[in-house]
Amino acid sequence: MANPPGSFIWYELLTTDIAAAADFYEAVVGIKIPREATPGPMDYRMIETPGGLHVGGAMQLTKEMQEGGAFSGWFGYISVPDVDAAAASVTAAGATVHMPPTDIPNAGRIAMISDPQGAPLYIMTPAPPPGAEDMDSLCYDPEKHGHVAWNELHARDQAAAFDFYASQLGWEKSDAMDMGPMGIYQMFKAGGTDRAIGGMMTSPDMPHPVWLYYLNVPDIDAALESAKANGGTLLYGPGEIPGGQYIVQATDPQGAMFAIVGPRKEG
Repeated sequence: MANPPGSFIWYELLTTDIAAAADFYEAVVGIKIPREATPGPMDYRMIETPGGLHVGGAMQLTKEMQEGGAFSGWFGYISVPDVDAAAASVTAAGATVHMPPTDIPNAGRIAMISDPQGAPLYIMTPAPPPGAEDMDSLCYDPEKHGHVAWNELHARDQAAAFDFYASQLGWEKSDAMDMGPMGIYQMFKAGGTDRAIGGMMTSPDMPHPVWLYYLNVPDIDAALESAKANGGTLLYGPGEIPGGQYIVQATDPQGAMFAIVGPRKEG
């Protein structure tokens, strides 16, 4: 089924300096953002992986957007069958709609929301042009270089957050890890997937609730050194995760929080 409801289907970088962000992410992750503006009323640039696939978009925040509260960050898009009905439903469940349902030509209809605890994301009813590849087949992939490998929510109350997403998007619990004083790390399945595509945890030390997206890199240490050399700020890592890979959490020079995951090369 194309773009099953509840699945992540697109990722977007909003930034205060798109040229600098393009340099940073190409150096650190290997993904490419065009340096030149796109024609038309909106300068929206496609993010391309080393494999030549478009897995997201990037846009520079205007002064008006920033004055309205927008900030540099990565944002996920979640597929819903009817974005108007979903926007009304999440509002009734305590979420906030920041951008009402809006048509995007040759893409679909989107709305930007914050969940009841304040973590922002998009919901979308895709309507790609005839013959276009399914968006969900391109963006999330736990193994391909430059694709998002994991979707992680840092909430104020993990249990309440899961209840919201389960009721609104049909997410199901997968494995859970007891992290001691940090509480339970709850993994989840979405869009009919057989394995977990993300997790959520209570993170009281975060400035605000946020979704964090992990990008695949072939060498975690090389990517970290590149991030530091190009103005990134390390928040955590490298830390080993189940399966033998390592993760790093950081902010880019424009303040957008991001994460990378990959192996540690020996020697």
